Amino acid sequence: MTLTQLRYLVAIADSGLNITLAAEKVHATQPGLSKQLKQLEDELGFLLFVRKGRSLDAITPAGVQVLENARRILAEVNNVRSYAANHRRESHGELTLATTHTQARFVLPPAIAEVKRSYPQVGIHLKPAGEGEVLASLAKGQADLAVISTAGDPPADGLAIPLFRWKRVLLVPRGHPLADAGQAPTLETLARHPLISYDSSVRPESSLRRAFAAIGLEPQIALTAHDADLIKTYVRAGLGAGLLAEMAVTARDVEELVVLPAPPQLPECMTWALLPHGRVLRDYAVELLHALAPQLDRHDLRRVLAGNLEADWPTPPTWVELSQAITV
Repeated sequence: MTLTQLRYLVAIADSGLNITLAAEKVHATQPGLSKQLKQLEDELGFLLFVRKGRSLDAITPAGVQVLENARRILAEVNNVRSYAANHRRESHGELTLATTHTQARFVLPPAIAEVKRSYPQVGIHLKPAGEGEVLASLAKGQADLAVISTAGDPPADGLAIPLFRWKRVLLVPRGHPLADAGQAPTLETLARHPLISYDSSVRPESSLRRAFAAIGLEPQIALTAHDADLIKTYVRAGLGAGLLAEMAVTARDVEELVVLPAPPQLPECMTWALLPHGRVLRDYAVELLHALAPQLDRHDLRRVLAGNLEADWPTPPTWVELSQAITV
């Protein structure tokens, strides 16, 4: 059994059992990958996949167990490589970051620019997606860390590091009934208007729906999108009031639209960095976390990541406070 065989096994599982896609992912030929898979199954003495003709149809129960262990082994190998690279003070490498569109577009650019100034040889790969896809990428080992937001408890899928707090705002065209009020509407008032918001707003457990349900009302969700820029596009088209993160508001938005505070019943949100438990981060990944959250002590952060210190994070700043500290 080799690490290459385990890497191929994981690639097949993460490619939807498509051998061709898996081979492309690991830069191997399809026959070569299939040969390594057969050798692994021969050594183990059982099948890892159910076949249907020449295609893979499902993972066997035994294959599921092997796959879980393969992911764990490959993660530990990566930890050893990261530790060695840090010890040698290598300044090159790759960092894959899974995050939402709003974080990728409006939060990460100045922090990534700061890291690139210190580590110009590091390749940084962004994977913007919906929250569920972000967490799946992290769980499958397809990202080194994730940056997501919640309006309640911290994510339970790894080590959650609080970065900053933020509020929601409303964007409406000039002349909109809410614009004339010039202040935050109540939820009762907002319920009378079509809303344009993030995809997560349609989930029954969303903080938006919970807030409305608490007063016996239902929001009028006219349109949803992953991307804050799309939300603003449809606000400009007159399809409704946009409800989005305050960091997504630009100077152009302030000039062309009316920006209002969201109803006070909507809770404050937190942006988190999420890492797999036991992950050894390269030095440049630690620098990215510090750039996103200057309140974090690098030494304490490393000790928590190594399991040598209980997490006791400092109070995260608000987005307004943070944005003044991470401008390019």
